[in-house]
Amino acid sequence: MKFRPCIDLHSGKVKQIVGETLDANPGRVVENFVSEHDSAYYASMFKRDALTGGHVIMLGGGNEEAALNALREYPGGLQIGGGITADNAAKYLEAGASQVIVTSYIFRDGELNMDNLKRIVSEVGKDKLVIDLSCKQKDGSWFVVTNQWRTFSSFQVNEANLRELESYCSEFLVHAVDVEGKRTGILESLVKQLADWVTIPTTYAGGARSLEDLELFRRLTGGKLDITIGSALDIFGGNLSYDEVVAYCSRG
Repeated sequence: MKFRPCIDLHSGKVKQIVGETLDANPGRVVENFVSEHDSAYYASMFKRDALTGGHVIMLGGGNEEAALNALREYPGGLQIGGGITADNAAKYLEAGASQVIVTSYIFRDGELNMDNLKRIVSEVGKDKLVIDLSCKQKDGSWFVVTNQWRTFSSFQVNEANLRELESYCSEFLVHAVDVEGKRTGILESLVKQLADWVTIPTTYAGGARSLEDLELFRRLTGGKLDITIGSALDIFGGNLSYDEVVAYCSRG
């Protein structure tokens, strides 16, 4: 079990926001935290602490310069997502990203677009590709959601579908949309199922707020999954000690 740090960028600044409030109207975005530090500051921190496999996420436009600054500060240490396509992925890898993360490019019009998936794999290789499965529960099952987490796709997150996707990527990043940014605790049923289903490195994001949550997560997953924590951390305005999280997860 690894701690995967994150740098979320919105309008060029490092922020923690409630993802479901992302909207074309910036006045409707609920911000938990807006940092006085730039992206390179956090990248330097993660580099100092030898944290690998974290991610930089560009939430909308106006974030490219900040994202590139983070990648240059910690080359090979951070993944990048947000608007990644087969046409621009190579640029971010050349700038220092360890891997690129895709979501909307491969989920189009409520369906998994296999043509786009195969195209980006041909451009960067499966070892450089992370698939983001942002999901919500409906009728007792988990489905990928798109359109800034407002639209349900037909793609169900289950063992069979994950196994198919594993042949195209090296990792999954799974956002539990219902609790992301809300600091209400992890979604226990989802993390237990993911641990049973996946056979490649998988990072869970959503709701973690305490060391007790980390202990629960480790117990439910047997240490098989990694975890990312955002707005609950003291470095992002929360009450959970970043240093304590790093120390706890370094135990393996």
